[in-house]
Amino acid sequence: MGSLKDELLKGIWHAFTALDLDHSGKVSKSQLKVLSHNLCTVLKVPHDPVALEEHFRDDDEGPVSNQGYMPYLNKFILEKVQDNFDKIEFNRMCWTLCVKKNLTKNPLFITEEDAFKIWVIFNFLSEDKYPLIIVPEEIEYLLKKLTEAMGVSWQQEQFENYKINFDDSKDGLSAWELIELVGNGQFSKGMDRQTVSMAINEVFNELILDVLKQSLPDKDGKKCLFLIKCFDKTFEISASDKKKKQEWIQAIHSTIHLLKLGSPPPHKEARQRRKELRKKLLAEQEELERQMKELQIANENKQQELEAVRKKLEEAASRAAEEEKKRLQTQVELQARFSTELEREKLIRQQMEEQVAQKSSELEQYLQRVRELEDMYLKLQEALEDERQARQDEETVRKLQARLLEEESSKRAELEKWHLEQQQAIQTTEAEKQELENQRVIKEQALQEALEQLQQLELERKQALEQYEGVKKKLEMAAKMTKSWKDKVAHHEGLIRLIEPGSKNAHLITNWGPAAFTQAELEERQKSWKEKKTTE
Repeated sequence: MGSLKDELLKGIWHAFTALDLDHSGKVSKSQLKVLSHNLCTVLKVPHDPVALEEHFRDDDEGPVSNQGYMPYLNKFILEKVQDNFDKIEFNRMCWTLCVKKNLTKNPLFITEEDAFKIWVIFNFLSEDKYPLIIVPEEIEYLLKKLTEAMGVSWQQEQFENYKINFDDSKDGLSAWELIELVGNGQFSKGMDRQTVSMAINEVFNELILDVLKQSLPDKDGKKCLFLIKCFDKTFEISASDKKKKQEWIQAIHSTIHLLKLGSPPPHKEARQRRKELRKKLLAEQEELERQMKELQIANENKQQELEAVRKKLEEAASRAAEEEKKRLQTQVELQARFSTELEREKLIRQQMEEQVAQKSSELEQYLQRVRELEDMYLKLQEALEDERQARQDEETVRKLQARLLEEESSKRAELEKWHLEQQQAIQTTEAEKQELENQRVIKEQALQEALEQLQQLELERKQALEQYEGVKKKLEMAAKMTKSWKDKVAHHEGLIRLIEPGSKNAHLITNWGPAAFTQAELEERQKSWKEKKTTE
């Protein structure tokens, strides 16, 4: 819709400009009413005269400007346009409004109908800015198309001469200047009016009506035949020669391919590419001009700076000449004083260099010692962490050993109880012997299970003991490492004194190995054992 709207605006601009008789940029509201009505008619848009009156009710005292008419045109006409109107009829309506005022009175080599087609082609090839113009690149493109359609070769040198004489104050030609350029026959010399008209019509059909090829007039006899097969029909076409036949076939293939892809006609794509190229070149030219201006300004600033520097140098040279005389007078005195000061400065510099070297050496030694102390503190911290972890492991193993010994003592007490009950059962009467024998078997089975559990507990206790020994070794190694690092730190610092772990009491040893209980607990268990023996 955007592209269609741009195309329609170009024709409407011609019509609006033609109604602006005094070139003030404004048109009376009555004329705009007629223009709007005609536009709605040819564009097949419902016309609403009330909306027009409502839109311009605050502007009754004077004509309406182009800027004032555009909102109404967009809202009530262009936004409602569908692609169902006759474009030729629309262009002819706009052409009728502007042709009498603008078309040259000089005799032209082309008819008014051909001029109308050139005007429509101009709207297609013109730039999308107002007032509308066609740039030299598009003029060359159009003239080449017309020359090819007339069957003659393109004279590039002739066009270059035309460009040389082109008015530098203008960026391009208006529609009426283009019509005069084509109509005066400058680029179609030697061609008759009919040939030029046919060429204009062919280019018009290609660029405006999107017709790539046309059927030649019927001739007697058929030759260079080819068929076009459609869904419901087959067309038999005859060309004038083999070249025309091939051109026809190529044109049909191109059209089918474009329809499949949904692409616009090739001349529209080429026009868009030319426009994009011109925009790119214009942007590059503007950038180059901007850079040239910046360089020129910078050059002027630099020239001013150089002039100022030159003046300063001249003034400085004058002052320097005067000061040179004074300098020569004091040079001898300063030379002697300078020699003395130089010797004294050398001596002082030598002393300072020696002091700096000594201080640098001391500083390096101090930094080395600080780095060593930092490393020692880090290793001491790691050793203390290992010792703490080893103590935690030792405590865990000790608690496990105490629990296993407690379970072992409980099982032994239960086993002794069953043994006592068995002895008592043997001393009962013979009458109960059989029953006691049965109970004995049951208790022996229970005793066997208790022995197996005791063996399992003893195995677990041995494993716990092995773990304890491993943790104990780790603890001893951690303690040695801690003591070693403590000694090193104390040696360097002379201040650190770590508290060493106290001596451990000798472990109690049972016939199953080291016991994790105190002397008092052992005495208590011995007393309980003796009481049981006495009871038996």
